[in-house]
Amino acid sequence: MKPKPEQDPVTHLEDDDEPATTAKKKNKKRKRDKPSSLTTMAQEAERVTAKVELIPDQPNKTPPLVGYFPSGFNPQSGDQGEEETTTRVRVYRNMNERKHKTGRLELVVSPAESSVEFVGTSYAGEAMAPQFCQYALGVLDKESQTLKIVPVASNKIFRLEPRVGTSDIAEKEEANVTEEQQADMKAMLHTRYGTKKFLRKSKKLHDLQKENDLESQKDLAKKIKSVKINKGALESAIVDTVLNIPPYDSSATIPELAYPLDKIILKGEWDFLYDIYELLQVGQEVESSAYPSFVCNRIQKLRELEKDAEKRVRACIFSYITHLVKFKDQHSMDASASAKNHRIPSILRQKFLSSFSNPESKRLPEDKIHLLISYVLVLTLHADNFQTNPADIAKDLRMSEVSLRYHYEKLGCKLKREKNELLATLSVPLQFPKPRRRR
Repeated sequence: MKPKPEQDPVTHLEDDDEPATTAKKKNKKRKRDKPSSLTTMAQEAERVTAKVELIPDQPNKTPPLVGYFPSGFNPQSGDQGEEETTTRVRVYRNMNERKHKTGRLELVVSPAESSVEFVGTSYAGEAMAPQFCQYALGVLDKESQTLKIVPVASNKIFRLEPRVGTSDIAEKEEANVTEEQQADMKAMLHTRYGTKKFLRKSKKLHDLQKENDLESQKDLAKKIKSVKINKGALESAIVDTVLNIPPYDSSATIPELAYPLDKIILKGEWDFLYDIYELLQVGQEVESSAYPSFVCNRIQKLRELEKDAEKRVRACIFSYITHLVKFKDQHSMDASASAKNHRIPSILRQKFLSSFSNPESKRLPEDKIHLLISYVLVLTLHADNFQTNPADIAKDLRMSEVSLRYHYEKLGCKLKREKNELLATLSVPLQFPKPRRRR
């Protein structure tokens, strides 16, 4: 028998044997051509075209509060009708007079036949975390086809934590503690565990608060009666405050000690007052624009002094007078430009600011201006051997000689005219003018 000839391999495909890729494409096309399912049709039927109404926050009405149960408790479990009647929801607001406590809210949900309550607060727990978004409550009414959006109260979401009913009793007992009992407890803790500095401070505060104690007032009255009053010191203190003058010694027998120079120019300030003395040592002229006329008119007498120690002290007095006058001009509205470029040493500026200025205003108070003028006039008396002509310094202080005469009299000086020239002379012991009393 002859063998059968081998058949050639099939080189074409039938319609029923298409590749897998072509079959997948056809399946996708069939799926697209299929009609929509019943669930999709039901969803399209439930779509509602509603009117959106945004209700703004109204201060007269309390907006809704939102609370959730992180524990998984469902208040609607069981018989729904019964739960609606027995589950209690209460809202408490703190009406305390203290500002930081007013407006605190507390939401309490009490399930039926259970000793566990769910409590959420607007001031503790999760409410203390920062709020990065705002919340609103939407209510859809299908009959009227409206969607009402209402903002949540104060943007508060209450996390309702379970709490046993007995713990509320402890909180009520703690709330019944009076403020006096709380103060006593704090005082006891501070006494046991406070620092020494705090104990000293609290003791001083306790002593100051004894003004309503009758026994302490009686003891204080007895102590006041037993105190011996130094009338001389009291009168000098009263005169000092009324006259507003530099430190003085009313019992001094020589003019140099009536107003001690070391109490006006302190020990550490002398090293910053040698500018005029250094100019004289070099032989330079003193510029009239940089120094007051009182100083410029006495430079020649300063050069004629033979003793170097006396010349140094007198030059320092002139420099101190210059700084006081320029400080007054810098803090006045009408003459600030004349002393704009004048440089006062920092040690003197700090002293002038603490003695003559008011930190609340750039301008000097009226009583501080009188005190500064008194300092300047006392230094002019030291510079002129306690007998001076007020014409030059009145021009520097931008005052009249008549008004300056009152200040010299307040310092205990006597004024008289000699050769058509007014002179102010300091007499010792000091005699201050008596304050004038109204009738």
